Amino acid sequence: MTQKVSSKHPYFIAPSLLSADFARLGEEAKNVIAAGADMLHLDVMDNHYVPNLTVGPLVCEALRKYGIQAPIDVHLMTKPVDRLIVDFAKAGASYITFHPEASEHIDRSLELIRKHNCQSGLAFNPATTLHCLEFLMDKIDIILIMSVNPGFGGQSFIPATLEKIKQTRKLIDNSGKKIRLAVDGGVKADNIQQIADAGADTFIAGSAIFTQLDYAKTISKMRDELGSAYNSLG
Repeated sequence: MTQKVSSKHPYFIAPSLLSADFARLGEEAKNVIAAGADMLHLDVMDNHYVPNLTVGPLVCEALRKYGIQAPIDVHLMTKPVDRLIVDFAKAGASYITFHPEASEHIDRSLELIRKHNCQSGLAFNPATTLHCLEFLMDKIDIILIMSVNPGFGGQSFIPATLEKIKQTRKLIDNSGKKIRLAVDGGVKADNIQQIADAGADTFIAGSAIFTQLDYAKTISKMRDELGSAYNSLG
């Protein structure tokens, strides 16, 4: 059964394990959840769709066997995607997100995710248009806006993506669907409020969290900034 995010916060924080210490990945995952994170983000790169190679389904499965019960958000930066969708679903993924240009049949790939009891998502690179969303909103649980070009951690947030986040929020609101809006790339405590103001509700942060000695302090600071953003909404 798909594990769903349960949070008392209006916003969700999802640390990206790409920036964690891979020699202690299970421990790192437990520590960051204990520090207040809502779910874990797992970046899957294939050295084909993006110029890097990271992890496969065995890592997701290992985290579950280690005792991680929090939702795991799998971001497929791979091409093709369908075989990995099935493998990661079996390995314990909660969300599976892929890029529309990585699938020959986007609709079918989204249905495949849901068929395997996971939440489905689409990810959009900074230069990728949102046009396909017009026909897919009823099959999506989460939309991920990349605020950096995918492939490497530690990049700086691209300011122009703020307008894209606003456009995506408008599409979600107009659809009437309960779809989460995530942002990945250069998310930090000093810009998280601006990103929230643009319409995001889920924040993927890697180096901004895992390079710090005190994960709880960093996540708490992000919560404080998001509280300000939430209050500014009225």
